[in-house]
Amino acid sequence: MFYGLFLKGHSLDAIREEIDISPTTFRKWMKAREYDQRFRADLQQMYQYRKRVLAIFNSFVTDESGYEAWQ
Repeated sequence: MFYGLFLKGHSLDAIREEIDISPTTFRKWMKAREYDQRFRADLQQMYQYRKRVLAIFNSFVTDESGYEAWQ
């Protein structure tokens, strides 16, 4: 999905925004009364996953050999 955004010409920052979930948004989700404990556990797992994906993405685009291609 994120590679598709790159192919469509989205900037690195725009792709980072699509991958990341802000801590503010995450806290809001965790406080929502309509979410049960099981769903909150799923949200935590998704949040951690997205942070790992963002770290991997950042490692790809900050690699000296490939960074120029993303500009």
